[in-house]
Amino acid sequence: MDSIIARIQASYSKFSKGQKRIADFIANSYDDAAFMTAAKLGDATGVSESTVVRFAYSLGYSGYPEMQNALQELIRHRLTSAQRIRLVEGIEQDDVPRQVLSSDINNIKATIDMIDSEVFSKTVAELLAAERIYVLGAGSAAPLAQFLANYLGYICDDVLLVGGSEQEIYERMLRIAPKDVCIGITFPRYSARTVQGMRYAKEHGAKLIAISDLANSPAAEISDYVLLARSDMASFADSLTAPLSLINAILVSVALKRKDETYRHLMQLERIWSREGVYISDTLPRSEDEE
Repeated sequence: MDSIIARIQASYSKFSKGQKRIADFIANSYDDAAFMTAAKLGDATGVSESTVVRFAYSLGYSGYPEMQNALQELIRHRLTSAQRIRLVEGIEQDDVPRQVLSSDINNIKATIDMIDSEVFSKTVAELLAAERIYVLGAGSAAPLAQFLANYLGYICDDVLLVGGSEQEIYERMLRIAPKDVCIGITFPRYSARTVQGMRYAKEHGAKLIAISDLANSPAAEISDYVLLARSDMASFADSLTAPLSLINAILVSVALKRKDETYRHLMQLERIWSREGVYISDTLPRSEDEE
C-alpha cells in the first residue's frame, strides 16, 4: 500500500486549488495534520470541511478517518511519548478496556500472518548451535529481553542479558565472537543503544537476530535473521503483547528441540526451588492430614 505522501505526489497535478492547499499543508506539517479533525484541517488550509473529505476520497481512502489513520501511521514510528497519547484521546473512558484488548488481539493475529516459517526455523537452529547467546533490549523492550534471556537460560548453556548504558553494553559484549548469536529486541521508538550493540556484535562476526516490527527497521536492516511482530501503542505505553507471544513461540520451539535436556535441567531446578522455598506453594505449612 502506498503511503499517503506517495498518493499525494502521484495525484498533485490533478488537484484543485483547495486540494493543493491541503496537500501542501500535509506535506509540510503532517505531524499536526495527523491529529486534526476534518473541520480543523479545513480551517488551517482555508477550505471547507467537505473539501477535506472529498480530498480523502480523491486519494482512494474510504473517508477522512481512513486518511487520518494513514497520517498517524506515517508518524507512528517517531512519535514522542507526549504525542502518542493524542492517538487515543478520542476514546471514551468506558470503552478503553475493550479498545486496548481488541487492539492486542488484532496485533497477535497480524503477527501470525507475518511469521516466516523458514526464517523462524533457521533462527531456532542458530540459537541451538551458538556457543553463547547475547540478548539486547532497552527501554520498553528491556522486560522482553529479560524474559527471553531468563527462560532461554533454562535451555541453553550460556545466555547473557545485555543492558544498561552504551559503555556497559560494550563491556558485557567484550568477548563476543563469530560462534555467538546476538538477539536484538527493539520496537518504536527504536533504541539507539540496542542497534549500536548489535552493530558491535556484527563487527565481531556474531550472527544477528532481530525481533522488531518492520523488515526495514534499524535492527532488522543489519541482521541475518528477522522475526517480525506487530507492535502498537496504548497511548504513551507500548503494546508489546504480540512480541511477547512471538518470544514464547521461540522458547517453546527451542525447548522442544532439546526436550530431554530441558526436562532434566528443569527437574534439577524444581528440587532447588523446593528446598530453598523459592515459591510460596513450597513454603506453606502442611496440614495435619498431610503430615
